[in-house]
Amino acid sequence: MSETMQAAARFEGTERYVATEDLMVAVNAAVALGRPLLVKGEPGTGKTVLAREIAEALGKPLIEWHIKSTTKAQHGLYEYDAVARLRDGQLGEERVKDIANYIQHGKLWDAFTAPEQVVLLIDEIDKADIEFPNDLLLELDRMEFHVYETRETVRAVHRPIVLITSNNEKELPDAFLRRCFFHYIRFPEPEVMEQIVDVHFPNLKKRLLAAALGAFYELREVPGLKKKPSTSELLDWIKLLVIEDIPPEALKVTDKKDLIPPLYGALLKNEQDVHLFERLAFLARREGRA
Repeated sequence: MSETMQAAARFEGTERYVATEDLMVAVNAAVALGRPLLVKGEPGTGKTVLAREIAEALGKPLIEWHIKSTTKAQHGLYEYDAVARLRDGQLGEERVKDIANYIQHGKLWDAFTAPEQVVLLIDEIDKADIEFPNDLLLELDRMEFHVYETRETVRAVHRPIVLITSNNEKELPDAFLRRCFFHYIRFPEPEVMEQIVDVHFPNLKKRLLAAALGAFYELREVPGLKKKPSTSELLDWIKLLVIEDIPPEALKVTDKKDLIPPLYGALLKNEQDVHLFERLAFLARREGRA
């Protein structure tokens, strides 16, 4: 795809994804520059979903590479299955004569050789070891890599739109950061969150929406909370509130003795935070008796 055509395709969000102005600017800037877009933010702020929405909005195929702690950069290029070749050789298989039969393509190979420009998601890059980002520098810069076993060079037919997500669990190398366009997804303000909820629950009663958002943001502000609930957890919670027909009045904290919201298991995901709320309620009860 030519640079002119790349610049003409602009991301403006989708019906299912509420994108802020600064996020749209970041996506379109990365596409125009041909640089990977590095997106950071709290878990549950829509970083992974963003790649799918970019692909849909721009009409591009999506290739997803989800990184694990054991993932190596080489896995994204290709892997040579020497064991399978040895086994086939012992069995006298004809295919053993062509080493290419034992080269397994990685996600970068698929993205580089796709017949049209694709969106490539490299998800949670900070899960891998510290050398992982540096090991991808050359390939992402030159948009090519060499296959030593077959002595061929795989070059990108079209430069993919690369989205890289990070949960900020590890510091990424400076050399890698210099090659990316960076954007931090801030946790949505209540006004933006209201738009997000409306996308998923267009018929939600305003009183329930206001009460749910009020309780949700109050919960996030409790000092000492180990894991603040995310956007995805709020949506799960609201879905349960609707299913169980919980009234808005039940979500308003009028008594500090009952701080834990109904169906809190959708919001609080570890025992430390549940115990925190139980302690706060206990202290409130003790103060009430004093």
